[in-house]
Amino acid sequence: MRKRALIPAAGLMAFTILLTACGNSNTDNSVNRTSPPSVGEKAEPISITIRHTQVKDTQKKRLIMLQDAVKATEANVPGLTITLDGVEDKVNRFEKLRAEMAAGNPPEIFDLFGGTDTRDYVKADRLMDLTPILNELGLIDKFYSFDEFTVNGRIYGIPMAGYVEGLYYNKRILAANGLKPPQTWDELLAAADALKAKRITPFALAAKDSWVINMMINTMWVRTAGVDSIEGFLDGSKRWTDPEVIDAFSKYHTLVKRGYLQEGSLALSYAEQQNKFSSGEAAFMFDGSWANTPLLDPEKSTIAGEIGFMNFPSMGGPGDGYINGGWSNAYGFSKKVNVGQLAAIKEFIRQMYNEPMQKRQLIEEGMPPAMKLQDVSNVNPLIRQILDVFAGAKGTFPAFDSRIQTKVREKLERGMQELIGGRTDPATLMTDIQKQQEASNKEEAHTK
Repeated sequence: MRKRALIPAAGLMAFTILLTACGNSNTDNSVNRTSPPSVGEKAEPISITIRHTQVKDTQKKRLIMLQDAVKATEANVPGLTITLDGVEDKVNRFEKLRAEMAAGNPPEIFDLFGGTDTRDYVKADRLMDLTPILNELGLIDKFYSFDEFTVNGRIYGIPMAGYVEGLYYNKRILAANGLKPPQTWDELLAAADALKAKRITPFALAAKDSWVINMMINTMWVRTAGVDSIEGFLDGSKRWTDPEVIDAFSKYHTLVKRGYLQEGSLALSYAEQQNKFSSGEAAFMFDGSWANTPLLDPEKSTIAGEIGFMNFPSMGGPGDGYINGGWSNAYGFSKKVNVGQLAAIKEFIRQMYNEPMQKRQLIEEGMPPAMKLQDVSNVNPLIRQILDVFAGAKGTFPAFDSRIQTKVREKLERGMQELIGGRTDPATLMTDIQKQQEASNKEEAHTK
């Protein structure tokens, strides 16, 4: 699942080492060659490790799918043993994998985030070029997009599933209060006001995990400032202090000041946001499609059959109608593998990326497929609605944390917590963010 988190100091230091090592890298993507066993000869042992992030209770079904693919891969590759290494996603992305990449010893297969992460690891010469393998297996045209894993025309990651972010709503609460899914910002405020008057929490929100806050505000500033705003911050054509950007943060501040957000949110972790909504105690929740599993589990959700999904309401700006969505989580593969490991990797790709597995993922987990499926029947109504919203959007835009620099993201995450806690205001926050953006842009320019 696509998530945002702070980079601990150890991970940042390791990543710095990684980037400085790229000058001594070898760009030859060849693997160590050994002769395959003769007919009747005992196969030489082959071992690979797969780093995955399916470690939570809500990810059990996803883990079983991975385990099934591993069993099939081992059965088809003589002498192969696969070790599964489960690590929490933030720890994997921001600590463990970064340190391993810096040292040049990542697992053979690992959970990889697209955009900046992929580009940096390619620059450091750590990732296997998958373009010839995808062509060899006939998979190159069967995926919706490799954009976030493509560098200089070469593919370095294979997306596992898609994601889309939007507004979940409780159909029962809205109907009982004579409300319809709001289509504009004013309608959203009117609904929130009516709900609060009846002591119903308008928005479930957990702000202790700072990345959670930035999902909705990311969409809001794209609404008011346009889909090119993130690239504009990077090239200097747009500024965080532009009126249309401040407008989005001011509107978010309105939600805070009017008490429309979940009470005590700064002390609540991400799971509490979903718990508040799935227990029927909040009308709206802005989240990503990775939340479908717990929301649709009748053992964890009292409203499993009463959930709707919509694109965020229009706000009168150039980004209205667009949606935050794409394919940013993938499996990446180490460049340092021998011929036996390469054969195992190809077989794993065959077992993991096919129509039955992608359909199973869609049905059991509600995860938008990364591959173009021929059959999407028997899908849960909520999942069907999410897919329709995704397909019906005016266009898509990537999550800002796949493009923006680390220090800018960190400052925005802390700043949004301060905004919710009443320790800053939108104009001051944007001034601080712009200063960091300029510093980060300058620093980045010096390293190119």
